[in-house]
Amino acid sequence: MIRNVAGAVLALVGATAAVWSPFRAWYDGRHGRDYAIDELFTGITDAKSDVLGSILAPFLFAALLTVLGVVLRSRLLVALAGVVVLGFTILWMVRVGQAEGQLTVGGGGTGLGDGVANALGGGILLLLGALVMSGRSHAPHRVDRAPGPTHPTPAGPPPESTPESTRDRTADAPTSEYPRPDPYGKPDPYGNPDPYGPPEQPDRPPEQPRP
Repeated sequence: MIRNVAGAVLALVGATAAVWSPFRAWYDGRHGRDYAIDELFTGITDAKSDVLGSILAPFLFAALLTVLGVVLRSRLLVALAGVVVLGFTILWMVRVGQAEGQLTVGGGGTGLGDGVANALGGGILLLLGALVMSGRSHAPHRVDRAPGPTHPTPAGPPPESTPESTRDRTADAPTSEYPRPDPYGKPDPYGNPDPYGPPEQPDRPPEQPRP
């Protein structure tokens, strides 16, 4: 937040200096608003240009980019505004150097004026403002996940997964403490008499009737 505010202040000051510079002397006392915008591509002449058709036009466009960049917190727009100001200022210096044969810096209204210094300083401030700004912050992407189970599930297999053989043995197991005797004559493993077999014979002979 603090970086965005500081960068916005630098950018707005730089844009103001760039827009104000054409109303100052650029070379030999001639103001920047007197140079036509098309002369930057065809060559500098002594003709006086209209204000809106002068070098002021690209600086106004750069100021508009600066305002949009500050409102949208876009470092790219602010940096683009600085490139526009510096680009047209350097292009003008190249064209004036070609027309005059050389560029001089002097006092008393001769050579490069303070208008050029304002334009160069404004472009540098715009680039600094773009570097200081932190830009828009992006919220972390959150993925909504389904809530997990609140109670742990048992680790053992469910009742339906019990093998068929195990269920059969469990169902056929006798409910009493001793197994039931086999009704088909098989010997009982525990020695119980077979209820369906012949009657048990006594160990001693029967008593004879008395005479």
